[in-house]
Amino acid sequence: MLVLPPVSVPSLRTSPTLLEISADNWRLASLVGVVVSALAVAALPADVAFWIVGALVALVAVAFVVNAYRRRYYGGLLVAPAIAVLFAMNIFPLLWSLGLSFFAYQSNRQSIWFVGLNNYIKVLTNDIAAADNWHALINTGMFVVLTVSAQMIVGFMLAMLFAKQFPLRKYLLILVLTPMMLSVVASGVFFTYYYDPTFGILSYAINSIAGGQFILMDSKAGAVAGIVFADAWMWSPFVMLLVLAGLVSVPKYLYEAAAIDRVSAWRRFWTITFPYIRGLLMLALLFRTIEAFKLADLVILLTKGGNDTMTISYHLIRIANEQNKTSEGAAISYIMLFMVIVLTNLYLYLANRRTRES
Repeated sequence: MLVLPPVSVPSLRTSPTLLEISADNWRLASLVGVVVSALAVAALPADVAFWIVGALVALVAVAFVVNAYRRRYYGGLLVAPAIAVLFAMNIFPLLWSLGLSFFAYQSNRQSIWFVGLNNYIKVLTNDIAAADNWHALINTGMFVVLTVSAQMIVGFMLAMLFAKQFPLRKYLLILVLTPMMLSVVASGVFFTYYYDPTFGILSYAINSIAGGQFILMDSKAGAVAGIVFADAWMWSPFVMLLVLAGLVSVPKYLYEAAAIDRVSAWRRFWTITFPYIRGLLMLALLFRTIEAFKLADLVILLTKGGNDTMTISYHLIRIANEQNKTSEGAAISYIMLFMVIVLTNLYLYLANRRTRES
């Protein structure tokens, strides 16, 4: 009988306790990092506190890496570089701007001091600042409703059209998708010339019919219509792609059975087509609503906020960059982030509720 020698399997090191001093004790490192960072921010000058917080972040990262190595979490080590890049490019600027919202800081000055929630209170309750902020937010809500509605309707109609086979379909599909591939700046410049009252195509067409000079951006209604049309022209193809993905996934035999039963077109759409595209429509609605809250580039290029078209994102840019009120801009941006999170959670709640009911 062949007896194999025992194979020694290296045992994994048990996790250190909270207060055990060890290179892989990420719990202790995280606790020390949070406490010392808070004390440094509150008690030390900003330039000193910055380097202390950075060193503590590096300490916590090293503790996590050593912990993963000793416990053979090689998968975590493999994704660690990607996580580091994500932290440097996304998470750190997010946390840094959050910290700035609790300080009095202007980009054109060197002084900085802790003010707590004063920036949030100022942008919400100060007579002049709050009035401008709320007015820009109301304009943003108007653009969100108009642009998202236009994109959903146009995108849905385009998807219904391209779900059918017809001559030159693929070439027309490429042509329809072209606006989505362009940069926002290129689209904004194009519509600037398109709406130009002197040599724009729209003005030339209307002048040839009605006579006289036509200036679309001369009123709030015209300016809003121009921005909504430009935004819908760019992003309706995105909605179309999502809806089209649902339409092509509908089994053909369901339509064949409905044709045999002589089901009406409306009932066929409501009972067969719509259940397959409902989730994608809701997803498109969520994505485009979030993006509509950030509408600023088209406003800058087409109206520069004139004719009462100032959005909260453009207002934020003017406060933070043109007026150098960095901390107030950070506070407004986090109020916007809170609103988007609330809307997203409301969407997820409604989607989950509908799923449970179905």
